[in-house]
Amino acid sequence: MPVSSLFFDLDHTLWDYDTNSARTLRQLHQKFYLHERAVDIDNLIRVFHQVNTHLWDLTDRNLLSRDAIRTERFHRVLTALGIDNFRFSLELSEYYLAELPRQSELMGGARQLLEALQGRFTLVVITNGFDEIQGTKIESAGIGHFFADVVTSERAGDKKPSAQIFDYALNRNSLLREEVLMVGDNLLTDIAGAANAGIRSVYFNPQRSGTPHGATYEINHLDELMPILSGLN
Repeated sequence: MPVSSLFFDLDHTLWDYDTNSARTLRQLHQKFYLHERAVDIDNLIRVFHQVNTHLWDLTDRNLLSRDAIRTERFHRVLTALGIDNFRFSLELSEYYLAELPRQSELMGGARQLLEALQGRFTLVVITNGFDEIQGTKIESAGIGHFFADVVTSERAGDKKPSAQIFDYALNRNSLLREEVLMVGDNLLTDIAGAANAGIRSVYFNPQRSGTPHGATYEINHLDELMPILSGLN
């Protein structure tokens, strides 16, 4: 069946989380004089990436709450860097959460893709991120006008990979699941979630890592999506 709508994940799919996170950490490193605590910026970025990836993986598997990330993330990072100061970790967390969504870097080809899709498809963001933070990211990147709707797990009352958040998006936008294609970078949340909801999916795999279990299609760059849509329509 032809595709009339696209569901997009946000972080790592459209919004360049890694680049924007690194920029925020560099600001944080300077503002809080972490060099005076013998914290190297490159080491901070590396450790943060490891801790953050691990905590979000636990959250995706329902082993950790999203709110716990706010308190645990920088505490674990500082501990790994030899600093035992929980109150200080909360200060860093507050700063990071305030500044991160103000960054605006998009994944390569994201803006061009959205411009090509605008007016031809109904575009919806489906994200497990924090409601206010994800909204600010979209606004900061200047891409809000491309989307008919932004569905967060907070608003839907459930998160990917549950079918409920997809059904919520379908109902809110009067869409048929047979006419929707989900695009995302996470096999557990985006691809398995789409499968749970009976929706076709495109696994965005820029790192060329992992096997696309359950995905209908796989792409390594966002500009590879248009040929798939042309073939379907």
